[in-house]
Amino acid sequence: MPAAPPFLIVAIDGGAAAGKSSTARALSDKFHLLHADTGSYFRGLTAEMLRRGVAARDLPAVRKALGEIRLTTRVAGRSAHLRINGREVGDEIRSGSVNAAVSHFAAIPELRSALVAYERGQKEVAQSHAFRGLVMDGRDIGSVIFPQADLRFYLHADPAERARRRAVEGQADAVAERDRLDSSRATAPLSCPPGAISIDSTHLSLEEVVDRVSALVAERLARS
Repeated sequence: MPAAPPFLIVAIDGGAAAGKSSTARALSDKFHLLHADTGSYFRGLTAEMLRRGVAARDLPAVRKALGEIRLTTRVAGRSAHLRINGREVGDEIRSGSVNAAVSHFAAIPELRSALVAYERGQKEVAQSHAFRGLVMDGRDIGSVIFPQADLRFYLHADPAERARRRAVEGQADAVAERDRLDSSRATAPLSCPPGAISIDSTHLSLEEVVDRVSALVAERLARS
């Protein structure tokens, strides 16, 4: 019996609206990889904190809430969806209030720690569902969650262009301010991990970014 092909992990990091989630979804479809959008996980926890009336500055309340929260996954198609206490997060994660608060909650070490094991656990979720691999996007995937990923990418673009993309999506998102907060936090700051492949998507279409990344993924698979 031939040996099973190796399991592939692809990490994609970058700021808001740099194209990382769209690229990850395209890779997921193209190569049968489970897609884990960790930005939605942080947004989901942020929405849960706001639903409970917990402010990011109230660390005792944040810790108490985290102790009451159980994180599980539902796989739908090729996406790993977060469930909090059995309830799947919905469209509320894209609200203006979540946009304004997510970077503040994401800077809390205890909240990040609560997600580290969950995020790493998506590898086992993907394997149990017979995926060829896992593609995970976020802000610290190649540096903290999977520093030994088979491929690590960092997507970036001019802030004005990223703000334009958000506006086209119908979202109001202060991308420059979120980048400042995410890049200056003490725990797992947003940065290009050493050795990651950096791609400036400012003047590239999504299709061009996907083509560049896909070529490297296909090359890696061919060597496996």
